Amino acid sequence: MKIISVYGYTKSGKTTTVECLIKELKRRNYTIGTVKEIHYEKFAIDMEGSNTDRHWKAGADLVTARGLYETDILFKHKLSMPEILRYYTQDYVILEGVTDFDVPKILCASSIEDVEKRMDASVFVLSGVISNKINRYKNLPVINAVSDINRLTDLVEEVALDWESV
Repeated sequence: MKIISVYGYTKSGKTTTVECLIKELKRRNYTIGTVKEIHYEKFAIDMEGSNTDRHWKAGADLVTARGLYETDILFKHKLSMPEILRYYTQDYVILEGVTDFDVPKILCASSIEDVEKRMDASVFVLSGVISNKINRYKNLPVINAVSDINRLTDLVEEVALDWESV
Protein backbone atom coordinates (compact mmCIF):
# COMPACT_ATOMS: atom_id res chain seq x y z
CA MET A 1 0.00 0.00 0.00
CA LYS A 2 1.28 3.45 -0.95
CA ILE A 3 0.35 6.57 0.99
CA ILE A 4 0.41 10.33 0.43
CA SER A 5 -1.26 13.24 2.16
CA VAL A 6 -2.89 16.32 0.64
CA TYR A 7 -3.13 19.28 3.00
CA GLY A 8 -3.57 23.04 3.06
CA TYR A 9 -5.97 25.77 4.14
CA THR A 10 -9.73 25.71 3.53
CA LYS A 11 -10.70 26.47 -0.08
CA SER A 12 -7.15 25.87 -1.34
CA GLY A 13 -8.09 22.97 -3.65
CA LYS A 14 -7.43 19.96 -1.41
CA THR A 15 -10.62 18.04 -2.14
CA THR A 16 -10.46 18.81 -5.87
CA THR A 17 -6.86 17.55 -5.94
CA VAL A 18 -7.86 14.37 -4.07
CA GLU A 19 -10.83 13.79 -6.41
CA CYS A 20 -8.64 14.16 -9.49
CA LEU A 21 -5.99 11.80 -8.08
CA ILE A 22 -8.62 9.20 -7.18
CA LYS A 23 -10.08 9.28 -10.70
CA GLU A 24 -6.69 9.04 -12.42
CA LEU A 25 -5.36 6.31 -10.11
CA LYS A 26 -8.60 4.35 -10.69
CA ARG A 27 -8.14 4.84 -14.46
CA ARG A 28 -4.69 3.29 -13.99
CA ASN A 29 -6.39 0.28 -12.37
CA TYR A 30 -5.38 0.93 -8.77
CA THR A 31 -7.65 0.51 -5.77
CA ILE A 32 -7.96 3.61 -3.60
CA GLY A 33 -8.79 4.32 0.01
CA THR A 34 -9.02 7.74 1.62
CA VAL A 35 -8.90 9.22 5.11
CA LYS A 36 -10.38 12.70 5.64
CA GLU A 37 -9.17 14.54 8.72
CA ILE A 38 -11.90 16.81 10.09
CA HIS A 39 -10.63 19.76 12.09
CA TYR A 40 -13.86 20.81 13.80
CA GLU A 41 -13.88 20.16 17.54
CA LYS A 42 -17.61 19.53 17.61
CA PHE A 43 -17.60 17.05 14.71
CA ALA A 44 -19.23 13.72 15.55
CA ILE A 45 -21.03 11.14 13.45
CA ASP A 46 -22.73 9.74 16.52
CA MET A 47 -25.41 12.08 17.87
CA GLU A 48 -26.55 12.48 21.46
CA GLY A 49 -29.60 10.30 22.07
CA SER A 50 -29.23 8.17 18.92
CA ASN A 51 -29.49 4.40 19.19
CA THR A 52 -25.73 4.03 18.73
CA ASP A 53 -25.13 6.66 21.44
CA ARG A 54 -27.40 4.68 23.73
CA HIS A 55 -25.34 1.54 22.98
CA TRP A 56 -22.18 3.42 24.06
CA LYS A 57 -23.79 4.65 27.21
CA ALA A 58 -24.90 1.13 28.03
CA GLY A 59 -21.24 0.06 27.93
CA ALA A 60 -20.51 -1.32 24.42
CA ASP A 61 -16.80 -1.31 23.57
CA LEU A 62 -17.36 -1.01 19.81
CA VAL A 63 -20.48 0.04 17.93
CA THR A 64 -21.29 -0.43 14.25
CA ALA A 65 -24.08 1.38 12.44
CA ARG A 66 -25.19 -0.68 9.44
CA GLY A 67 -27.60 0.85 6.97
CA LEU A 68 -28.89 -0.16 3.57
CA TYR A 69 -26.03 1.55 1.74
CA GLU A 70 -23.39 2.31 4.35
CA THR A 71 -21.67 0.73 7.34
CA ASP A 72 -19.90 2.91 9.89
CA ILE A 73 -17.71 1.50 12.64
CA LEU A 74 -17.59 4.01 15.47
CA PHE A 75 -14.70 4.38 17.88
CA LYS A 76 -15.13 6.74 20.82
CA HIS A 77 -11.55 7.97 20.59
CA LYS A 78 -9.19 9.32 17.95
CA LEU A 79 -7.18 6.52 16.34
CA SER A 80 -3.58 7.01 15.26
CA MET A 81 -2.87 6.80 11.53
CA PRO A 82 -1.12 3.41 11.88
CA GLU A 83 -4.22 2.08 13.69
CA ILE A 84 -6.48 3.43 10.94
CA LEU A 85 -4.29 2.08 8.14
CA ARG A 86 -4.60 -1.46 9.48
CA TYR A 87 -8.15 -1.43 8.05
CA TYR A 88 -6.96 -0.57 4.53
CA THR A 89 -5.84 -3.02 1.86
CA GLN A 90 -6.02 -0.75 -1.18
CA ASP A 91 -3.09 -0.02 -3.50
CA TYR A 92 -3.13 3.67 -2.55
CA VAL A 93 -4.42 5.54 0.48
CA ILE A 94 -4.80 9.29 0.11
CA LEU A 95 -4.99 11.26 3.33
CA GLU A 96 -6.72 14.64 3.17
CA GLY A 97 -5.92 17.23 5.81
CA VAL A 98 -3.57 14.92 7.74
CA THR A 99 -0.40 16.75 8.80
CA ASP A 100 0.76 14.73 11.81
CA PHE A 101 1.86 11.63 9.90
CA ASP A 102 5.26 11.49 8.20
CA VAL A 103 4.39 10.70 4.58
CA PRO A 104 5.06 12.55 1.32
CA LYS A 105 2.69 15.50 1.06
CA ILE A 106 1.01 17.63 -1.58
CA LEU A 107 0.55 21.15 -0.26
CA CYS A 108 -2.48 22.95 -1.67
CA ALA A 109 -2.43 26.70 -1.30
CA SER A 110 -4.03 29.87 -2.59
CA SER A 111 -1.02 32.17 -2.24
CA ILE A 112 2.74 32.24 -1.70
CA GLU A 113 2.04 33.40 1.86
CA ASP A 114 0.00 30.23 2.49
CA VAL A 115 2.82 28.11 1.05
CA GLU A 116 5.38 29.73 3.31
CA LYS A 117 3.18 29.28 6.40
CA ARG A 118 2.39 25.60 5.74
CA MET A 119 5.56 24.31 4.04
CA ASP A 120 7.44 21.41 5.61
CA ALA A 121 10.18 19.03 4.50
CA SER A 122 7.74 16.28 3.45
CA VAL A 123 6.16 18.37 0.65
CA PHE A 124 7.08 17.06 -2.81
CA VAL A 125 4.72 19.17 -4.95
CA LEU A 126 2.33 22.12 -4.70
CA SER A 127 -1.16 22.05 -6.19
CA GLY A 128 -4.55 23.64 -5.75
CA VAL A 129 -5.45 27.27 -6.41
CA ILE A 130 -1.78 28.36 -6.44
CA SER A 131 -1.24 26.28 -9.60
CA ASN A 132 -3.28 28.87 -11.53
CA LYS A 133 -0.68 31.51 -10.58
CA ILE A 134 2.77 29.86 -10.66
CA ASN A 135 4.34 26.69 -12.10
CA ARG A 136 7.32 26.37 -9.76
CA TYR A 137 8.09 27.35 -6.17
CA LYS A 138 11.80 27.25 -5.29
CA ASN A 139 12.82 23.64 -6.01
CA LEU A 140 9.25 22.25 -6.11
CA PRO A 141 6.98 21.73 -9.09
CA VAL A 142 3.52 23.29 -8.96
CA ILE A 143 0.99 21.13 -10.81
CA ASN A 144 -2.66 21.83 -11.53
CA ALA A 145 -4.61 18.66 -10.68
CA VAL A 146 -7.46 19.54 -13.04
CA SER A 147 -5.47 20.36 -16.18
CA ASP A 148 -2.36 18.19 -15.65
CA ILE A 149 -3.49 15.19 -13.61
CA ASN A 150 -1.29 12.76 -15.56
CA ARG A 151 1.87 14.60 -14.52
CA LEU A 152 0.71 14.88 -10.90
CA THR A 153 -0.23 11.19 -10.75
CA ASP A 154 3.10 10.15 -12.32
CA LEU A 155 4.84 12.04 -9.52
CA VAL A 156 2.59 10.45 -6.87
CA GLU A 157 3.45 6.99 -8.23
CA GLU A 158 7.16 7.84 -7.87
CA VAL A 159 7.17 9.28 -4.34
CA ALA A 160 4.27 7.73 -2.39
CA LEU A 161 5.38 6.02 0.81
CA ASP A 162 5.30 2.22 0.62
CA TRP A 163 3.57 1.41 3.93
CA GLU A 164 4.68 -2.24 4.02
CA SER A 165 8.30 -1.10 4.12
CA VAL A 166 7.79 1.05 7.22
